[in-house]
Amino acid sequence: MSAAMGILLAVDESENSHRVVQYVGSLLGRTPDVVVTLFHVMKPMPRGLLEHGGSENPVAEAQLSVQLHDEQEAWIRKERESECHVLRKACETLEQSGFDMNHVAVKYGHEDDIARNILEEARSGHHDTIVVGRQGTSRIKQIFGGGVTDHLLRDAKGFAIWVVE
Repeated sequence: MSAAMGILLAVDESENSHRVVQYVGSLLGRTPDVVVTLFHVMKPMPRGLLEHGGSENPVAEAQLSVQLHDEQEAWIRKERESECHVLRKACETLEQSGFDMNHVAVKYGHEDDIARNILEEARSGHHDTIVVGRQGTSRIKQIFGGGVTDHLLRDAKGFAIWVVE
């Protein structure tokens, strides 16, 4: 028996992303030994939550660290609640295509560099394949290769990359 193939499917709220999920569902819906992780990168954490002002007093420093951690956790919870419709819709789309939902995981990321966040999840989750949609990039981004898909194609060594139009 072979090990399951791990697919990281990056999703957002775009119509293009919805088509990518439909494609993966229709292509792999009846395939055994495939595990899909739906991955959504939320907007980055506000700068004010990244670090506290600091204190010379070690007790105050520790209290500030705990307070900052609590504020970060609260922000992440709130964002997940507001963003969960993206992953819920993707799950529904996969299920409608006949995909075994026992083979679907849901994960979030949150940082400025979306491509790096996707790559880190692909590595830590031991995925074989990364699936993304071809984002509608602006002319400037096309010239300078600033799009998420371009970044993934350049830096995703050791992964199969599916770019779905």
